[in-house]
Amino acid sequence: MNRVAFSVFGIDVMWYGILIAIGMLLAVVIATREAKRVGYKEDDVIDLALFLIPLGVIGARIYYVIFSWDNYSGSISAMFNIRGGGLAIHGGIIAGIITGVVFARVRKLNFFKLADIVVLGVPLAQAIGRWGNFINQEAHGGPTNLPWGIIVEGQKVHPTFLYESIWDLLIFIFIFARRKEKKYEGYILVEYLLLYSFGRFLIEGLRTDSLMFGPIRMAQLISLIGIAVAIVLHIALLKRSKNGI
Repeated sequence: MNRVAFSVFGIDVMWYGILIAIGMLLAVVIATREAKRVGYKEDDVIDLALFLIPLGVIGARIYYVIFSWDNYSGSISAMFNIRGGGLAIHGGIIAGIITGVVFARVRKLNFFKLADIVVLGVPLAQAIGRWGNFINQEAHGGPTNLPWGIIVEGQKVHPTFLYESIWDLLIFIFIFARRKEKKYEGYILVEYLLLYSFGRFLIEGLRTDSLMFGPIRMAQLISLIGIAVAIVLHIALLKRSKNGI
């Protein structure tokens, strides 16, 4: 499939970018509706999104470039060219959390309540964005004989982009269905971190294009950290909730 969706005044618009934009837009719509449901200011969510989206993209790109340095060290222009791919979701998540913490502190908002609202649509956005990897013929796994394998460069391989897209969609359905059963502020964030990190750790082991730090697959390392953080947050926030803090 052609990576270019269409051209405007000679500038190619890539499917990768369109899918990411659609995912982000849906995530913002879901977040604003959730904010309204829980009695939160929709304007706060929209204002946060105005910072979160560009800074998240920048964080995702910086993360990708750092751990693919050999491919970018000789060209500054290549570092900024994201139209052909090259965004790492973990970098976006890290940048997003930092942005959310700072935003909540400046606005004097409860970070965990805000995070529960904003994170709700994130896995849906990820599920949609992963199809950009399919169009770019990237983020696939090693050889397989399974009937659902896809052909890349003449070889049948694991469609790991599809595995993660399905997993992300299931996470979205799960946390959306449970959003009214929160045990404490931050509960949806904890569930997302735990479930996404668990699935990503398993799926990453099948990929052939992992970002590496020596012999370590960075996505698996960050996923383990994510699982640990989710467990610690669950214990701490549940205890705080029971103590009425």
